[in-house]
Amino acid sequence: MTIGVDASVIVITDCGSTTTKAILIEEVDGVFRQTSRGEAPTTVEAPVEDVTRGVIAALRDLSALSGRRIIDDDGEIIRPARGNTGVDLYLSTSSAGGGLQMMVAGVVGRISARSAERAALGAGAIVADVIACDDERSPQRRIDRLKGLRPDMVLLAGGTDGGAEVGVVEMAEMLSAADPKPRFGKGFRLPVIFAGNPEVANEVRRIVGGKSDLFVVDNLRPTVDEEKIGPAREKIHDLFLEHVMQQAPGFARLVEWTDSPVMPTPSAVGSMLRSLADTEDIAVLCVDIGGATTDIFSVVEGAFNRTVSANLGVSYSAAFVLRESGEENLERWLPFEMDPGRLRDEVMNKTIRPTTIPDSEEGLLVEQALAREALRISLEQHRAFATGLKGTMGKSSGISGFSDGSERDSLVQMASLGLIIGSGGVLSHAPRPAQTAAMLIDAFAPEGITRIAKDSIFMLPHLGVLAEVNGDAARSVLARDCVVDLCTCVAPSGVGKSGSECLEFSLEMDGSVVESGRLAVGDVLVVPLPEGREATLTVSPRRGFDVGEGKGRRWSGPVKGGPCGLVFDCRGRPIAWPGSRAERVAAMRRWRKAFGAIDEADKEDAK
Repeated sequence: MTIGVDASVIVITDCGSTTTKAILIEEVDGVFRQTSRGEAPTTVEAPVEDVTRGVIAALRDLSALSGRRIIDDDGEIIRPARGNTGVDLYLSTSSAGGGLQMMVAGVVGRISARSAERAALGAGAIVADVIACDDERSPQRRIDRLKGLRPDMVLLAGGTDGGAEVGVVEMAEMLSAADPKPRFGKGFRLPVIFAGNPEVANEVRRIVGGKSDLFVVDNLRPTVDEEKIGPAREKIHDLFLEHVMQQAPGFARLVEWTDSPVMPTPSAVGSMLRSLADTEDIAVLCVDIGGATTDIFSVVEGAFNRTVSANLGVSYSAAFVLRESGEENLERWLPFEMDPGRLRDEVMNKTIRPTTIPDSEEGLLVEQALAREALRISLEQHRAFATGLKGTMGKSSGISGFSDGSERDSLVQMASLGLIIGSGGVLSHAPRPAQTAAMLIDAFAPEGITRIAKDSIFMLPHLGVLAEVNGDAARSVLARDCVVDLCTCVAPSGVGKSGSECLEFSLEMDGSVVESGRLAVGDVLVVPLPEGREATLTVSPRRGFDVGEGKGRRWSGPVKGGPCGLVFDCRGRPIAWPGSRAERVAAMRRWRKAFGAIDEADKEDAK
């Protein structure tokens, strides 16, 4: 059979840093559905040091839960599917062992080094460090840093076509002097990708080729205002599969099992999001928040960007979130007053006991406040990184005649987003869907008309690798079992005096107006709209407010429902907070009640 096309029983694993997750996808009545899920600890590190052991355990768990025999007594995957035994297709993604870890280097930090970082992140790598000729470190400190790193590969860039040479040679010599060793494999030569000025390629090969495996690809920045990251990203993928994974414990066997190349987990997520954005012709933002890190992905105007906020999470990194956000910013999300010392104690307890789950309403609300701040700061970092290019020639920066360049505003404009997807335990497993929606809306402050959804079990990596061989199956599962619509958020951008009129709206379904009203600045209102139902919304914002057509101009169009209905957020952009602590607590209680994020027993206290 053609790979993936004729498969009706598909198993996909994602080998994560701690857990290997397996899903079963079956064709049911002509439609592909995700029917079962299993998991087991990842086994890439000592004492087991064989990733396939964790894969086998996850597949056995999947077999027990689904009733389908997938693995035989010898630990081999049974193929093809026959009745209730075996599978037609097996695929996998991986971020085990820390995923793909890279170091990138460039001549100018805001030009070639930034492009190299963008290429590495887009290929699914974790960037351990970015080194440039114009960074603040001395040459010796850069060399010491390179010696201390044990990356899977290095991406070296610099110079436009026919441009800078001296800085490129300097970075190559620094790399040669440091002679960094790869993370996996004794006697394995570190792969180095050169994506810079092609006229210096032979000199770079002379300098680093004796100690590393050098691969030359097209220049990342052929001109100052042009970026070409595709060839570098593709080479990173190839080397990840052909070199890095062959050295990692057990991966060679995993590669033999799979029917299509193993993909880095973040790269698979990006592949699925690009497919989703193209299919629906919308801009998409997706977040995966964990205990230690927060990954944000975006596809806007066809450009895919990914950032990893390494110390922003809700457990292992909770103390760092508090430090970055400040006590007042964290406390504002609590619907009760808490002594600053007690708040710090709660956060530190979460940091030193990261695997515990909240055992009280107060603990849950502190965790969700941490999530809001981690998401907010991560989005700021992502927006700063996801920029278009406007490199310029001009006053020399002292490095081969190039200026520092400049960047236009972030590609990620909140008013342009059509869909925001949240994933990660604190979002996917919140006690009530309204809490997930509230966290995403509070933290990201979307503008205009935006669908809010969650990835039910973080299935995007699995579907991303499936999309490479069967796009129809991936899109079917994505729509039916993966992305769960929570609500549509209507949030006018602009500021106004609290209590003054903000907008007027009407909601029409099946030819009749089912809801209408006027809202004031500071109001949050949820209008029920059943999941799977569409309605026509008309919004008339007042002067100074914009829902997508310009300030004061009416917007009308279809909107989708969900368990959290249609959310009108008239708190302003940025959200306008009252001045005093007591007023902030009262506002947060009022907003939580409006979102439907509290139990019936809490509603009297929220009044």
